[in-house]
Amino acid sequence: MPSENRRLHAVTLEQAAQDSPTLARLAELARDSGERLKALDLLIPASLRSAIRAGPIDGSDWCLLVDSNAAAAKLRQLSPAFLSLLHDRGWEVTSIRLKVQTRQRK
Repeated sequence: MPSENRRLHAVTLEQAAQDSPTLARLAELARDSGERLKALDLLIPASLRSAIRAGPIDGSDWCLLVDSNAAAAKLRQLSPAFLSLLHDRGWEVTSIRLKVQTRQRK
C-alpha cells in the first residue's frame, strides 16, 4: 500500500520530484531560472540585487520578478546585456519579461 507508506514517511522535495515527471520538470525549471539569475549577478548593480528574484521560464522567454517599478526600469536598460551574456553561456533566451511584484510587509 504505497499511499499508506507515504503518509508515514516524510519525503524531500527532491524525492517527490523523482517520483513525478511534472514535479521533476518544475524543479528543473526552477533550478535553471536560479542559475540564469546567478549568471547575471555581475551585471546587476549591487543596490538592485535584493530587489530581483528568478521567475518562471516559458520556452525561450524568461521572467524576472522585481520589487519596484524603478528597479524594473533600470533592468529594462540592462536587458540587452543580459540577453547577450545568457546567449554566450548557452541559454536560448529571446526575451526577458519583468514583472513588478511588491513584497508583502509583515
